[in-house]
Amino acid sequence: MQASVGDQLLTHGRVVGQQDRFAEIVEVLGADGTPPYRVRFPDGHEALVSPGADSVVRNRDA
Repeated sequence: MQASVGDQLLTHGRVVGQQDRFAEIVEVLGADGTPPYRVRFPDGHEALVSPGADSVVRNRDA
């Protein structure tokens, strides 16, 4: 997984009824765009994440 600042991280819900979560990548802490990432959720909450197989990166230019 590779990302750049401004890309969007989409994490799919893991159980029935759980919504997908979107967050903007505000900092890339790994080498060459690899995790971990500092992300900002729409409510303003920021977190440090190392996304798993349930997550995808959406390029900001797409």
